[in-house]
Amino acid sequence: MVRTWDVLVMFSYMWLRSCVCQTASPQDDKLKFRLAGYPRKHNEGRVEVFYTGEWGTICDDDFTLSNAHVLCHHLGFVEAVSWSHSAKYGAGTGKIWLDNLVCTGSENTIDECPSRGWGNSDCTHEEDAGVVCKDERLPGFLDSNVIEMQVDENRLEEIRLRPLSTAAAGRLPVTEGVLEVKKKEGWAHICSVGWTAQNSRVVCGMMGFPSEKNMGRKGDSHQGLYRIHSVACTGHEAHLSACTMEFNKNTTAPCPGGGPVAVRCVAGPQFTQGHKHKRKPPTSKVRLKGGARAGEGRVEVLKDSQWGTVCDDHWNLQSASVVCRQLGFGTAKEALTGARMGQGIGPIHMNEVRCRGDEKNLWRCPHKNITADDCKHMEDASVKCNIPYMGFDKTIRLTGGRTLLEGRVELLAPNASSLEQWGLICGDGWTSREAMVACRQLGLGHASSALRETWYWDSSNVTEMVMSGVKCRGDEMTLTDCQHHHVTSCTRTDAQFAAGVICSDSSSDLVLNAPLVEQSVYIEDRPLHLLYCAAEENCLSKSAARASWPYGHRRLLRFSSEIHNIGRADFRPRLGRHSWVWHECHRHYHSMDVFTHYDLLALNGTKVADGHKASFCLEDTDCHEGVSKRYECANFGEQGITVGCWDTYRHDIDCQWIDITDVQPGNYILQVVLNPNFEVPESDFTNNAMRCNCKYDGNQVWLHKCHLGDSYSEEAEKQFELYPGQLNNKIS
Repeated sequence: MVRTWDVLVMFSYMWLRSCVCQTASPQDDKLKFRLAGYPRKHNEGRVEVFYTGEWGTICDDDFTLSNAHVLCHHLGFVEAVSWSHSAKYGAGTGKIWLDNLVCTGSENTIDECPSRGWGNSDCTHEEDAGVVCKDERLPGFLDSNVIEMQVDENRLEEIRLRPLSTAAAGRLPVTEGVLEVKKKEGWAHICSVGWTAQNSRVVCGMMGFPSEKNMGRKGDSHQGLYRIHSVACTGHEAHLSACTMEFNKNTTAPCPGGGPVAVRCVAGPQFTQGHKHKRKPPTSKVRLKGGARAGEGRVEVLKDSQWGTVCDDHWNLQSASVVCRQLGFGTAKEALTGARMGQGIGPIHMNEVRCRGDEKNLWRCPHKNITADDCKHMEDASVKCNIPYMGFDKTIRLTGGRTLLEGRVELLAPNASSLEQWGLICGDGWTSREAMVACRQLGLGHASSALRETWYWDSSNVTEMVMSGVKCRGDEMTLTDCQHHHVTSCTRTDAQFAAGVICSDSSSDLVLNAPLVEQSVYIEDRPLHLLYCAAEENCLSKSAARASWPYGHRRLLRFSSEIHNIGRADFRPRLGRHSWVWHECHRHYHSMDVFTHYDLLALNGTKVADGHKASFCLEDTDCHEGVSKRYECANFGEQGITVGCWDTYRHDIDCQWIDITDVQPGNYILQVVLNPNFEVPESDFTNNAMRCNCKYDGNQVWLHKCHLGDSYSEEAEKQFELYPGQLNNKIS
């Protein structure tokens, strides 16, 4: 009997090990891996393993680089660079799941590596092991450039504020109410005895509010589910679960001398009830760029009137939360590293930012100034902030699409008396900027397509147009915040001409290399007999038609253009290759009708001359290290600009100019605008225009202060517009 029992036990153990090995897949819920600790970047940290419902660590005894390789594979990285011992990233908590782990590096799961067995260890958390993985993802794994609050699922899953009155229950956002915590058995209260303003500050931050206000009274005293007592936050925490507190296993434990905690929060200006959602005030010294949703993006700060980025060394939730509160949001939900919201351009102003969490703005946090060797834009820091729930997604929906990310846009009709009164948006004038706002309101990320006709999608029973003339800046939170007709007026009223969108997790972002324009500018008097192709493509001013062809010349303002894609998705022309147009003169296919405008403006903004890329052949001229070219115009190849690459148009090719034959000497502004008709969606259109001061003396030209339209402070930009001339004569 004993031997039979031993055999059964051994068989059961072998069966269990085989099951555990199968559950070691990163897609399985039973065995999960994460990086934790501080300070760290997204590809390094203390290794934590989720096994049998509990997070724990790995001891550094006998740890090797081969162990780190297997663990980095679990985390979705291609390989390990190094490993660390003695809790370099801080001591963990809970179980120490593995000890004396010895892998060869070829195992598919750490469960195949010899060890003392799960949960069998003689270590302390001062011996927790860490890894540094190569910042390159395995195919099939999503980007993981995130440092987030790692909440113990057994402590706090979710919190909410239950309004104190029925009148307040219908208003959004909910700024005050009884605090309720979600537990497995339902929603429970927190005992108010000892509750402090610091606790309320943390709660308000989680709910998307920058600050708290004295409640004046606690919730009504009653006997209920008081699972949590004696909460003690410092006010710096990004999540209530990071505060010390006492849990009571008895779900009906009393709260002597108190009642349920009630909290009152102060909403940021974007979310004040009845407030029309506007852009943040121009005095702000911090902004978010490249994010799809409100409260997320690459962090940029203002220094010496110029915007620049923040390096991600030591970037964490406390520093990210200072940014979020400064902008009128709550605490940070995630701190992101590795240019997760796209690479910035221009200067990098700050490095190794170390906030406590209670600073009024990011500049008050300890930090290092940047030197050229410290950081690159591939290390730009980003944030995702907690924002209050506004119910915007309840008044918009998509219908007819093949996936949940696309469809005809339907809005809840204004003054609708029921949820069934939905209407369409007129497709006239619908561009990618309006599509950006629609995808944001839906909570579906960026726009990848804006559609003016949706006849190929199944029609719902909704046929009435309820909005027309929509014109958005692109940063609004809802379509009703955009300009639109007070009375709906649509030239094509059939449902097949309603506006539609396709949303996406990522988007491209084009910027021009402004210094290159400034360095490469010059004037050429080009003979007319060399300009027949250019005339065919309308690259000369109107007076060229009256010239004595082929005799004479045109005076051309020439410069080089280098268009970078700093976004998170490739830039592709809107039309498929079947719609591209072959141009015999220049021997390539043009994939876009209008791609770039070149304008020479008088100081009062009047256009005195212009040029343009009437059509464009888009390709990867060059790329950053580690990025491969994907697009080439030759031989009817695919056209586009890959993320991390740029398309260069040298100063000496046709149409790379402005015809200034008829322009008088004087001071002007040179303006270049990419994707001027918003034909292709981007994550950010505010950086598509570049401007320079231009001085022309009749023989030579000089450019000064070439910059992207959003790279200066608003005050500095106003001074630029008034600038009367040049301070230097840079020319090459």
